[in-house]
Amino acid sequence: MITAGLWPRRHYRQLPVLALAPGLTLVMLLTGCGGPASEAAAVKKACAQVSAVLSDGPDPDADPADYAEAQILPLRKIKAPTESFRAALSRLDAAYRQLFASHGTSSAATSAVAVASKKINRLCPGAAS
Repeated sequence: MITAGLWPRRHYRQLPVLALAPGLTLVMLLTGCGGPASEAAAVKKACAQVSAVLSDGPDPDADPADYAEAQILPLRKIKAPTESFRAALSRLDAAYRQLFASHGTSSAATSAVAVASKKINRLCPGAAS
């Protein structure tokens, strides 16, 4: 007489766990790929975009309102790689919108642009100079 013993049942219970193990290992390895090196590369790319945007347009000293207007839309198109970068870009965008709305005459808007530019320069040295 042939009977089913306990060994095959235990073996089949462990089979799903064994089948998932390589997949879980692969997921853990791929999750580690988005580490500091790729974040640094993304920040470097975003800094290059910010520098390019801020170097275009009218002369900021001669026509601050038109310069501010020229920066607003391009800054919004930059994909910020980190939350702090996104916040700094948002502040700079808001300051430029405020400066443009005042036709370049608001000292508060001019100050806001200077403060936001310093934050951008901390993330991207020389980008907002």
